[in-house]
Amino acid sequence: MLTAFDLALFIEQNAVAAEVIHLPVHTPTVEQAARAVNSSPDRIVKSLLFLVSGKPALAIACGIGRVDSRAIAAHFGVAHKQVTLADAEAVLTETGYPVGALPPFGHLRPLPTVIDLRVLLQSEVFAGGGSVDALVRVSPGEIVRLTGAVQLDLQHPSPPGDGGHAQP
Repeated sequence: MLTAFDLALFIEQNAVAAEVIHLPVHTPTVEQAARAVNSSPDRIVKSLLFLVSGKPALAIACGIGRVDSRAIAAHFGVAHKQVTLADAEAVLTETGYPVGALPPFGHLRPLPTVIDLRVLLQSEVFAGGGSVDALVRVSPGEIVRLTGAVQLDLQHPSPPGDGGHAQP
């Protein structure tokens, strides 16, 4: 299993403009992560592994919104039912990182990646840092450079009265 130290090594070896921040607390939710780094929740991003017709694909989105798997299906040209959120075992097997600590880059092997347009509105974001008590500070542009991410509108339409804050 890869850790925050492996991510830091990847950052160093690949001259990535990013920093792994080790925290004194776990950050299992967007709100807790935002508090831990004294930031707003819209600057916290999540990396979610989907299986598209059984093959892994990474989606990077703002932590406060839901990812619309229909957008992923449309991008990859498959039926919506062929896109599923990967379980914890698949995340670990495909990326090397556990759920809840998944960074947007530095995985066991490159993954097809999509990034939500809203992430690109931020100058700097915080993402999974390889362990439950670490985050990586990075620019969205650097994420795109490293992953070759395709920019998409990934935000799931909010149900009435939800205010756009539903979690996946």
